[in-house]
Amino acid sequence: MKIEKEELKKKAIEAIDKRRDEIFSIGDSIYNEPELGYKEFKTAEKVKQVFEAMGIPYEEKIGITGLKGVIKGKQAKYNVAVMGELDSVISPKHPDSDPITGAAHCCGHNCMIAGIIGVVYALKDTDIMESLSGNVSIMAIPAEEFVEIGYRNELIRKGEISFLGGKQEFIKLGAFDDVDIALMQHTFSSENEETNTIKAAAGNSSNGFIGQEIQFIGKESHAGDAPHAGVNALNAATIAITAINAHRETFREKDYIRVHPIITRGGDLVNVIPADVRLENYIRGSNIEAILSATKKVTRSWHAGADAMGAKCIVNSLPGYLPVVPNKGLQEIMYQNLKQLIGEEKVIKNAEHTCGSSDVGDVASIIPTIQARIGGAAGNFHSDDYRLVDKELAYLGAAKALTLSIIDLLFDDAKEAESIVKDFEPVYTKEAYLENWGNIGDKFR
Repeated sequence: MKIEKEELKKKAIEAIDKRRDEIFSIGDSIYNEPELGYKEFKTAEKVKQVFEAMGIPYEEKIGITGLKGVIKGKQAKYNVAVMGELDSVISPKHPDSDPITGAAHCCGHNCMIAGIIGVVYALKDTDIMESLSGNVSIMAIPAEEFVEIGYRNELIRKGEISFLGGKQEFIKLGAFDDVDIALMQHTFSSENEETNTIKAAAGNSSNGFIGQEIQFIGKESHAGDAPHAGVNALNAATIAITAINAHRETFREKDYIRVHPIITRGGDLVNVIPADVRLENYIRGSNIEAILSATKKVTRSWHAGADAMGAKCIVNSLPGYLPVVPNKGLQEIMYQNLKQLIGEEKVIKNAEHTCGSSDVGDVASIIPTIQARIGGAAGNFHSDDYRLVDKELAYLGAAKALTLSIIDLLFDDAKEAESIVKDFEPVYTKEAYLENWGNIGDKFR
């Protein structure tokens, strides 16, 4: 008997609804125990327990905490990955932040993991995979938030990781080598929309960036009695930041350049001339050329500030994340499924360009990739007023949209997947990505 695709989709939705309590439980549990990147040990254990309970073979400790489970179809024609992120951000004033670390899930990553666990239940509680011509890789990936740069660079120096971002690390370690297409979704603040009607978007473009560690080295002396005998590294940094600000009018609006340094060490004692001042910085933009151009200007400014004061400046530029460009074919598939689930009047195909960044852009440069946006949150992300207000949408809606898109791709001898892969033109091969973007800091030494 021929099985229709809509029958499979109905089964998937019913299976996810039946597992509502379990999906809510893991999403809430992760929310209540936020962990920062490459430290998500408790979160990874929760995913591992689901894999084991559902009989899914998996790899663990990919990039310290990452996991990859595989659910097999009737034939391994294509491999579709669904991705979720394990980490949180730091927001110490958030009411649900960790009192010790300041970590808080005010970016929706707990919803991502809830979503991919919902995919697991839909595909393992039913016979759906018997009708699909491909495998599904369930990826729980660490360290999407590009934070704690000093800590992560120490992990690099110890040889524990090669990249600061988790998906970058997955690329380097070969976790995507057998993947043909990648899907994911990210929660957004649907309650913040002016009309309060848009609940999902099938995809959008966003900025990429280069990260920087900067150190100004001066000379200590008594700040009151002998400032003339010292070299003030904090003043050097201040001059450099002023020079960066003078460049802002040269950035073109269409490139969406953002430069936002923070001082992580401003000195040691108030009565000692600061001799060791450190900063972290991003240079964001919508395209690689603009990012590289802005980074040259910013790097010159750091050194100019040091020269002005007679200080020394060390700039370590790091491969941040590539700009996100959604795959049009995948975007159309996701759009149709979101319309079915949420209603056409509440879904848009193309959301506005955002100036945030994600390492999903790195994956999208190598294989066809989409990151949908699904609502359910209110308030500002990475802020103390972020809150989750619609778990049905943020947890279950995410799981359903991903699962229905998998069915579209792998049903009917995986014709949709075949078309997507055939039409895709990568920015990089894996090897070229590691060589060019992986060593991008060499351009600014």
